[in-house]
Amino acid sequence: MFQEFKKFAMRGNVIDLAVGVVIGTAFGAIVNSLVKDVIMPPVGWIMGGIDFSNFFVTLKGPAAATLAEAQKAGAVTVNYGVFINTIINFLIIAIALFLVIRGINRLQTKPPANPADAPPPPEDVVLLREIRDLLKTR
Repeated sequence: MFQEFKKFAMRGNVIDLAVGVVIGTAFGAIVNSLVKDVIMPPVGWIMGGIDFSNFFVTLKGPAAATLAEAQKAGAVTVNYGVFINTIINFLIIAIALFLVIRGINRLQTKPPANPADAPPPPEDVVLLREIRDLLKTR
């Protein structure tokens, strides 16, 4: 069982996935900092000094001025400001992934623009096309 697990774990896809998860986690931390420390302060300033992370509704417990105070008092809150920050994080990550995948797709080889330059189809495909054409004539 150990040998089988070792063979599974050392396959290229598993290692690639592990590297992707580690890089993705680090990238997520960078995006979180970008949103929290770079994007949201100017947006809040433009909106009159509003801090989105302090947008919340108290469902049960004492009223508080900030989310930290409400949580410290044990209040039950709906933290929609944190949710707004999370949506912005997601959008930034989605745009970044789109740009990365778009770049990778551009680097991949493109099929020839001229069909005459394309390689001939495999023999089985040619045979299946001939059979299809014969069946059409019947």
